[in-house]
Amino acid sequence: MTGVFDALAADRSRLERAGIAQRVAEVLRDHITEGRLAPGTRLSEESLGEALSVSRNTLREAFRLLADQRLVVHELNRGVFVKILDPGDVADIYTLRLALEMAGVRALRSAASERLAALRAALARAEAAEALGDWVAVGTADLHFHQAVAGLAGSERIDECMARLVAELRLAFAAVASARGLHEPFLRRNQTLAGLLESGEIDDAEVELTRYLDDARAVIVRAMTQDGW
Repeated sequence: MTGVFDALAADRSRLERAGIAQRVAEVLRDHITEGRLAPGTRLSEESLGEALSVSRNTLREAFRLLADQRLVVHELNRGVFVKILDPGDVADIYTLRLALEMAGVRALRSAASERLAALRAALARAEAAEALGDWVAVGTADLHFHQAVAGLAGSERIDECMARLVAELRLAFAAVASARGLHEPFLRRNQTLAGLLESGEIDDAEVELTRYLDDARAVIVRAMTQDGW
């Protein structure tokens, strides 16, 4: 067994690099979720390495992690780019989104108080951003609101899945030219959904969530189709 442990010890540096790469990937994913890295953006190893003070090897590992999460693509002889989604991607994302958020709605009666508080706090941030006319921030708060809906399930795995999924959703949002045109009507519907959840109307919340997500998917797919996305 000594030889096995010696071989593992020789790979220690890989573990250290992987830990940094994971954090770099999380930073880049957060920037995608917040709308700072748009679909099609080229991720320059030189520029990112300088900005984050990390090596190219670390960045390449971070890119691999993000590619596994369907957030970036590598184009031969061109580099790494933030992914541009197509209608099939959007349909798949919304299928998963419905399952995750519905799990949260159905767990409402047993949800921890802090989970409900997170939902209300995200909605309040969206309303504050609307008052400032910051529709990109409204979109970010919308993503956090729906993370909180799924979070009512109290499942770490659902939380982890939603954290990855909301970054893909931000890429989907980019298909709609007007951030206000996309987010304003759905903010109103978030307010309706929050009211149903806070009053414990689970059946009505399920119906509203299903319609909401069907409508949101249709808006994004229609924008992609009309604009030749």
